[in-house]
Amino acid sequence: MFDEHFLIRIFIKKLLIKSFVLNLIEIFYPKLCVNCKNSLLQNENILCTFCRHDLPLTKFTNVKENKVSKIFYGRVPVENTYALLYFRKKGITKKLIHHLKYKGDQEIGLFFGNWIGEQLKNNNDFKSIDCIIPVSVDKKRLKERGYNQLTKFGEQLSYHLNTPFIEDKLKKVTASKTQTFKNRFDRFTDLETKFNVNDVSFFNNKHVLLIDDVITTGATLEACAKQILKAEKCKISIVTIAYTE
Repeated sequence: MFDEHFLIRIFIKKLLIKSFVLNLIEIFYPKLCVNCKNSLLQNENILCTFCRHDLPLTKFTNVKENKVSKIFYGRVPVENTYALLYFRKKGITKKLIHHLKYKGDQEIGLFFGNWIGEQLKNNNDFKSIDCIIPVSVDKKRLKERGYNQLTKFGEQLSYHLNTPFIEDKLKKVTASKTQTFKNRFDRFTDLETKFNVNDVSFFNNKHVLLIDDVITTGATLEACAKQILKAEKCKISIVTIAYTE
């Protein structure tokens, strides 16, 4: 005869064992704040509450006119722009981006994808987005890292904005030295980096959201945008995790 109470007891027992194992893992391998290295509480993720409150938020409310959009004046037409944080020579943002790009901590991409996605999903200016395209990583660097630091970030934006995230249309075709820690002049005059678009017609009549981790001079995003804008009646918007003051 079917013993419903027996199955319930088994289920409860499994839950208790799972809880015990998770607690044991937390004791020996506690989750630490990326910034201050203190143990995270159960409801905290990536950053402790104190460090999260110390993040240098841009507080951009106008996606048509802000410090990011001004970078592209006279260079390439953009519809909307947004960055969540300021990137400075020292501080929390730099640590987060470093862990995301070089330490394999893709949870940081998820963290910011959820945060920015929640902020933009109810913004009418982003409701017309047809696809999300990340700045690509050249083959050599992709092989070294094993991942594109923008993948998890883009996937979460895709979920919140309810639009596809596509990684195979824009390709970096020349390797260049990492851009993140270059000064503004070096980044602006770096002409080595080039991008190609597979099937330009794919972007015909589309509003494309181009994403990156950090924007400084905008040279990389400009190069990407110019390739995509070869399509007919195409529009570009740009979102990054951070903006360099």
